Amino acid sequence: MADVPTEAPEHCPGTQSDSAGKASACAGCPNQNICASGATKQPDPGIALVKERLADVKYKILVLSGKGGVGKSTMTSLLARTLAAENSDRNVAILDIDICGPSQPRVMGVVGEQVHQSGSGWSPVYIEDNLSLMSIGFLLSSASDAVIWRGPKKNGMIRQFLSEVDWGTLDYLILDTPPGTSDEHLSATTYLKSAGITGAILVTTPQEVSLLDVRKEIDFCKKVKIPILGIIENMSIFVCPKCKSTAEIFPALTGGGKQMCTEMNIEFLGSIPLDPLLARCCDDGKNVLTEMPDSPSIVALQKIVTRIIDKCEKSTTNLIDHADE
Repeated sequence: MADVPTEAPEHCPGTQSDSAGKASACAGCPNQNICASGATKQPDPGIALVKERLADVKYKILVLSGKGGVGKSTMTSLLARTLAAENSDRNVAILDIDICGPSQPRVMGVVGEQVHQSGSGWSPVYIEDNLSLMSIGFLLSSASDAVIWRGPKKNGMIRQFLSEVDWGTLDYLILDTPPGTSDEHLSATTYLKSAGITGAILVTTPQEVSLLDVRKEIDFCKKVKIPILGIIENMSIFVCPKCKSTAEIFPALTGGGKQMCTEMNIEFLGSIPLDPLLARCCDDGKNVLTEMPDSPSIVALQKIVTRIIDKCEKSTTNLIDHADE
């Protein structure tokens, strides 16, 4: 499929419109000729490839955040570890599509590992027998290398990850995305819709500046028709690792994530306390479930994962019921 502009004109008719490349708003757009030729209306062959590759993946979940620094990557790793640890027969994988800031190799403790390729595709890196990871971080010569790519090249990388990685049979594929609503999100959404995307989990912190951006993420999900499984409020309170006393580091002056969920009719999955020991474990690539099993953060996380499993299973039941109608 031809590359489309990463920044459309204000009144862009859209690449699939009959007016694509012909409207007055298209004047001056670098892709005007491509849109006018009809090339952008051709089906992307990658969509069929992704659908075929992910046919044996039961649940596909996007982890989103409106802004950086809310702990989205940490939350992705914790969700995946918990899902895998609860049931050894449950196969879980993480796909890190934060192309410019791949942090999952560090968080999962597999920095320096290499991806191998065979006739069946790329093999992900295994953290546990039932937990694997794929990230562009494995393809860089150094962890400090900058990835300086434009949108089309990022999209091509995501398509390769989704269509060429030999995931095998998976129960959960969790995608760690960059902050915002950018090329990576649109690309992942386009390919996953055909493969049956389960939904999105949004991560926020309690303060209003974070909630404002999460509202934009909610609007994005509604516009591209991604079901929202719920919202997790990270760093809700600070837990002292010594005396276990608590304090609000990010005050929820407007009611925090729970109040926002009530206003927007979205499920509030739960709150995760801010624990410096948890952050240290992630920096060191250690498994927090075994390092600090009694942490309030882990107790809260396990309850959240139980709710996510329930929502995923219900989503499957609803699809079956609709298919029978």
